Amino acid sequence: MTYSDQNMDAAKRNVENAAHDAENRAKHIVDDVTAQAKTVATETKDTILGEVSQRADAVKGAAATEVGNVAAALRKAAQESRSGSAQERTFGQIADTLADASDAISNKDLGTAISDIGEFARRNPLTFLAGAALAGFAVSRFVKASDRHSYDDRDNANVYTGDTVDANRNGRV
Repeated sequence: MTYSDQNMDAAKRNVENAAHDAENRAKHIVDDVTAQAKTVATETKDTILGEVSQRADAVKGAAATEVGNVAAALRKAAQESRSGSAQERTFGQIADTLADASDAISNKDLGTAISDIGEFARRNPLTFLAGAALAGFAVSRFVKASDRHSYDDRDNANVYTGDTVDANRNGRV
């Protein structure tokens, strides 16, 4: 073996060692990036699940409150009905059922509450439909009242400046 062959072999070993080192470094970098990505994904998932849970609890609370309000309105209607009438009994029964549903919604997790409502609807379809219709009317009135207030606020705003219009000044800002 000549001196140049030895140099070539040494250079080849150096290149192979450098390639092996680069490969090991690349594997470590990929492992680190993968671990960081998993950590970020887990943290993001936990954050999203927490946010969804908070929003679901807020919706659940609002739904329980609204159902409770409908139950209270039905109780009032039952009290104002003729004593012993079918209307009084029906309103009273629906009010009791809705009050129970409101309690169940607020005291259970969302999945269990939805499951319980489904079971109740299968056992008492007419009562459920009547309660759902009344709840729908209540929600409709709530949404219309909310929309009316937001339109009133927009109607009193000057489109160009954003200033509110004083009704006593005939639309002048």
